[in-house]
Amino acid sequence: MERSRPDYLMDKLINNQLSKEELAELLADIGETEMSSEYSIILERYFNQLLSEAYLNKSTVSGQDQ
Repeated sequence: MERSRPDYLMDKLINNQLSKEELAELLADIGETEMSSEYSIILERYFNQLLSEAYLNKSTVSGQDQ
């Protein structure tokens, strides 16, 4: 399955690998009056992943303290 352009751009942004042109494209897409649902879904998925990782790290650290 081929990745969507927004997914590709967000992945490169997260990994600090965007070119100037790709950054301009991403900002233009996000800067629209209403962000596309695809970008919203990608950002929500990434945010939830960060929360899960933070929770797991906290649980691991708390478990080691006992």
